[in-house]
Amino acid sequence: MDKNVGIVDRSKVFAIRIIKACSFLDEKPGVCRTLSKQLLRSGTSIGANVRESRSAQSDKDFLHKMEIALKEARETEYWLEILIESEVVEKPKFEQLLKEANEIVKILIASTRTVKEKLNGSKSNGRKMEATSDNQ
Repeated sequence: MDKNVGIVDRSKVFAIRIIKACSFLDEKPGVCRTLSKQLLRSGTSIGANVRESRSAQSDKDFLHKMEIALKEARETEYWLEILIESEVVEKPKFEQLLKEANEIVKILIASTRTVKEKLNGSKSNGRKMEATSDNQ
C-alpha cells in the first residue's frame, strides 16, 4: 500500500479487502464462517471509526474514535493470526492482509499518541497559566 495514502482511504481499501477475504471464507464449511463474521466485523469497523473521527466535536472525541479504530485493528490482527496459525487458510492468501493490519495499527498508534501529547500539552499550559495568574 502506498505510504502517502491517508488513513481514511487506507482503512477503506483495507475494509474492501477484508470483505473479499470473508467472502472467500464463507465458501468454506464449518469454523471458517464463524471466524469470518468476527473478522468482517472488526476489519470493517476500523475504517468506519476513522471516518467518524473526521466529524469529531473535540480533540477528546477524535481521540476516542481513533482509539476505538485502534482496538478494532488489533482485534483484526488477532483474527488474521488465528486463521493463519491454525492453518484454516493458507498463509500466503492472508499474509498481506495481516501485514496491512500491522501497518494500520502503527499509524493509529502514532495518531493517538500525537493527539494525547497535544491534549496533555494544552492541559499543562493551562495549569501553568493558572499558576502564573495566581501569583500576580
